[in-house]
Amino acid sequence: MASKPGLLTDWPWKPLGSFKYLVLAPWVVHSTYVFVNSNGRERDMSTFLIFPFLLWRMVHSQIWITLSRYRNARGNGRIVDKGIEFEQVDRERDWDDQILFNGLIFYIGAMTLAGGSHLPMWRSDGVITTALLHMGPVEFLYYWLHRALHHHYLYSRYHSHHHSSVVTEPITSVIHPFAEHLAYFALFAMPQYTTVWMGTASVMSLAGYVTFIDLMNNMGHCNFELIPKWIFSYFPPLKYLMYTPSFHSLHHTQVRTNYSLFMPFYDYIYGTMDKSSDKLHETSLEREVEVPDVVHLTHLTTPRSIYHLRVGFASLASWPDQSSRWYLWLIWPVTLWSMMVTWIYGRTFVVERHLFSKLKLQTWVIPKYSLQYFMQWQKESINGLIEKAIMQAEEKGTKVLCLGLLNQGEELNGYGGMYVGRHPQLKVRVVDGSGLAVAVVVNSIPKGTVQVLFRGRLTKVAYAIALALCQRGIQVATLHEHEYKMLKKSFNHKCDSNLLLQSGRAPKIWVVGDDVTEEDQLKAPKGTLFIPYSQFPPKKLRGDCFYCHTPAMVVPPSLENMHSCENWLPRRVMSAWRVAGILHAAEGWEENECGYSITDIDKVWQASLQHGFQPLGIPAYVTQELS
Repeated sequence: MASKPGLLTDWPWKPLGSFKYLVLAPWVVHSTYVFVNSNGRERDMSTFLIFPFLLWRMVHSQIWITLSRYRNARGNGRIVDKGIEFEQVDRERDWDDQILFNGLIFYIGAMTLAGGSHLPMWRSDGVITTALLHMGPVEFLYYWLHRALHHHYLYSRYHSHHHSSVVTEPITSVIHPFAEHLAYFALFAMPQYTTVWMGTASVMSLAGYVTFIDLMNNMGHCNFELIPKWIFSYFPPLKYLMYTPSFHSLHHTQVRTNYSLFMPFYDYIYGTMDKSSDKLHETSLEREVEVPDVVHLTHLTTPRSIYHLRVGFASLASWPDQSSRWYLWLIWPVTLWSMMVTWIYGRTFVVERHLFSKLKLQTWVIPKYSLQYFMQWQKESINGLIEKAIMQAEEKGTKVLCLGLLNQGEELNGYGGMYVGRHPQLKVRVVDGSGLAVAVVVNSIPKGTVQVLFRGRLTKVAYAIALALCQRGIQVATLHEHEYKMLKKSFNHKCDSNLLLQSGRAPKIWVVGDDVTEEDQLKAPKGTLFIPYSQFPPKKLRGDCFYCHTPAMVVPPSLENMHSCENWLPRRVMSAWRVAGILHAAEGWEENECGYSITDIDKVWQASLQHGFQPLGIPAYVTQELS
C-alpha cells in the first residue's frame, strides 16, 4: 500500500476476494456460445481466443516466477542479495488483477469497437505499426509519466506501492494501484487501438504486443541477469534499445535513476542513466552458483505439494500447507505432468535460500514423494539420491547437511548412518536433528505434569524422549505391552521405575508418533493435549482435544529471506530437525548426528535459545484446560 493512498487505489472487485474471476464469466460464456453456434465466416475466432490468451498470460507469468525463484536460490547471476519477506508476498498476491482488467477491456473492445472483432490471425502491416508506435510515442510518454509518478505528490499516493519492493520478483512489475494501471492501459492501448482503427489489427499483433510487454516486464523484475554482455559488444546501439534486469533493478534500489520502460534511450538523453548500470550488469553476470554453509534436504510429500514449494505458487507457499485447495483439482493434468518430470528428471534441485548471521542456507529437494519411502523397490533409488546430494555438498565445501524429512527411519538408511559409514572421510557434517527434536518435545510438556501417555512408532527420537521424561521424574505410560517392553529394554534399568503400562484413566498429555490410530485417539479423555514427536502431524480427529505442531521453533528476525512456510508449520516457524542443522554450523560442532548418535539435548536446547530461536509454546487457554 502507498504511504498516503490516493483515489482509486483498490481494484473494483476487491470485495469479491477469490470470487473476482466471476467478473469475466458472462463475457467468456457469451463469446463461447456465439462461437459454437456460428458457422463459417460468422465465427469470431479472435473474440473466442481472448479467454485462452488470458490463461496463457497467467501461465507465462508463473513460468517467470518459478524461474526467478529458482535462479535466485541458486545464486548465479543474482543482482540484489537482500531477501524478501511475507509482507511483500502478501502485497503482491493479487498480481492477476491486471490480467482480469485487460480481459474485460478486450471483451468490451471486441463487442463495441468497429473492427474490434472477427480479426485475422496475422497482418504484417499491423505488427509493424504496433512496433513503431511502441518504440516512438509509447516509450517517450512512459518515460515522462514515470518521472511524474516520482513527484512526491503522486509517489506517496500511488507509485510508492510499487517501490515498496526493493528486491523485485517478476510479478512486482504489475503491482500498482488501480488508478496507475488505468494510466498504463491508456498508454499501451495506443498501438492496439490505432491498428484497430486503421483496420490492420490481427490476433497476433494484439496478443503478441501484450505478451511482449509481459515478457519484458517479467524479465526486468526477475532479479537475476540473463542478457549476455556479448550482445551489446556485437551490436553496441542495442544498449539504447533494450534494457536488462540489472538496469531496472537499479531503479528500485536507487529510485531516482533509470526511468525508461524497455528502451534506455531516454535515460541517456535526459541524463537520468545510472552511472553504475554497465558495471552492475557485468558483475551480476560474473556471479557463480552460491556455495551454501548449510544444506537442508527435504522431499515432496503429496503430488500437489509441488505447488507449495517456494518455486511453485507463491500465494500457496506463503501459508501453511494448502495443497488440499479445491482449485488444485482443476489442474490435475499439470500435477500429473509435474510428477512425471520429477520421476524422469530424478535429480536434486534447489528451491530456496536463507541467510542467518553469516551463514548461507539452502534447501534442496529430493524428487521423491512420501509414499515412495514405504516402497521397498524405491529404497535403493532414494538412498542413491541422498548419497549423491551429500557428495555434492562435500564437493562444494558445505559445512553441514541436514537430513530433515529424509530421516525416515532405521530401515531406510539407519537414520543416515549408512552414508557416514560408506564415506568416513567426509568433511561435511551429516545431521538428522534428532537431539533438538527431542529437546523441543521434552520442553513442550507443561510444567507440573506428572504422567504422560506415550503412543506411536518407536524411533530413535521416541526412545530418547521417553528416557528424558523418565529421567526428569515424569511417568511414561504406554497403551500396548509390546511398546512397554521395547522401551524398558532400551532403558537398560535407567529410570525404568517411571515407565509403566497404562491401566485405568489415561492422562491428558499424550506424546504421539506416526502410528497413532483413530482407535487410540478415541481412548483419550476430553481436553487431551496431543504432542507429536513425528515429522508428520497426526490427523486431528478429536474436536474436543488440542493438537500441538510437530517439533518446531520460531525463527529469529536475523534469519532473512523467510517468505514461505515449511509444509504445515505457521509463518516464520521452522522444524526442529532443520534448525538443528543451522545450530550445528553456527556453533561449529564437529561431530555428526546420524545413525544412533544424538546430540546432548540440554546443550542443543540452550544453543537454540542463545541464537534467538524460540519455542512455539502452548496457548494459555490450553494450559488452563489441562489444569
